[in-house]
Amino acid sequence: MANKPAVLIIVENLPVPLDRRVWQESCALRDAGYKVIVICPQMRGYTQPEEILDGIHIYRHWISQEAGGFVGFFSEYASALFGEIRLAWKAWRKHRFKLIHLCNPPDLLFLVAWPFKLFGVRVIYDVHDLWPEMFEAKFGKRGLFYWAVRHAERLTHVCADVVLATNESVRQIAIQRGRKKPETVLVVRTAPKIPTQDFASDPALKKGHTFLIGYVGVMGDADGVDYLIRAADHIVNRLKRTDVQFLLMGTGPEHAKLVELRNQLGLTEFVEMPGRVSNEFLFSALQTIDLGVSCDPINSYNDHCTMNKVLEYMTFGKPQVMFDLKEGRASAGEAAAYVGNNSATELGERIAALLDDPEARYRMGQLGAERVRSELNWERSVEQLEKAYQLALAERRK
Repeated sequence: MANKPAVLIIVENLPVPLDRRVWQESCALRDAGYKVIVICPQMRGYTQPEEILDGIHIYRHWISQEAGGFVGFFSEYASALFGEIRLAWKAWRKHRFKLIHLCNPPDLLFLVAWPFKLFGVRVIYDVHDLWPEMFEAKFGKRGLFYWAVRHAERLTHVCADVVLATNESVRQIAIQRGRKKPETVLVVRTAPKIPTQDFASDPALKKGHTFLIGYVGVMGDADGVDYLIRAADHIVNRLKRTDVQFLLMGTGPEHAKLVELRNQLGLTEFVEMPGRVSNEFLFSALQTIDLGVSCDPINSYNDHCTMNKVLEYMTFGKPQVMFDLKEGRASAGEAAAYVGNNSATELGERIAALLDDPEARYRMGQLGAERVRSELNWERSVEQLEKAYQLALAERRK
């Protein structure tokens, strides 16, 4: 335990401890005896430039506002890259880490890591998202910049000694498109680590209605929350259901526009959008909801994603409705109801039908909770994570 080296984790998408996957990885590595240093952005309430939290040394850098278009993307990534390079060398001088763990997106972090390989530092590439597919889904086309993103992904694979994939679909991309040896690509699934028994339900969240429908997650232009709001419009204003309350938790670049859409559709009484909430509020809400919704639309990017919200609903034993995505179905199985088209109307109809079928909701909830306990639990992911680190460091000693 005491002989394990220092490791540096770099994540740009979210700060820690807000990024639950990265924070759980950091804590697991700390518990395994590694000295863990994390570089992440200053955002979403986590603005302290340097702190030690639960034994993990955290450096945070300034970043421009979250990207809303191509210019926004460039500004965000350029500002982040400058901060990451500066803090990586600061961490190197202080901690002399032996391994860098890169968490995408974006696939530009190889620019931070590659110079350290000259000093024998090993690199793990943790593929949270397929950046080329995300780029295509966001901008709706392939062009020069799409292929530049593909090239950046390829260079990150070349830089990496070991690759972590969130699911089997991403693993196959790393092997085929990234040209990595299969034995160097390990699946470390995202899995919630939440003591559900510690949180009670809060009936007041239903605002006097019979049913509470929940959403938790990012609210960007690729997350499909507009589908859910329009589905709520279909349920309330067309099906004339006044027995439902919607609670949409989370924030992001599109939050203000989505609130405006809710108001325009006359749904203020039925759709609550509090923005970012505390873990205590979130977990109490997840105990309270009657079903969850994962409204990420069907496209090549989302097809390869394991959505945190899907697993969180399952952890709390809640049924859910989602668009029919490959990895969404692989995670939820029979614990979800699926919508085959990107249609707000069909989404609304499926939600309404499930609300009217309490036996199906109960069965789905039980199946989901059992699946998380037996197959998708974080303890299995920790075993794979430790195996990946052992593999990377063993390669270093050769």
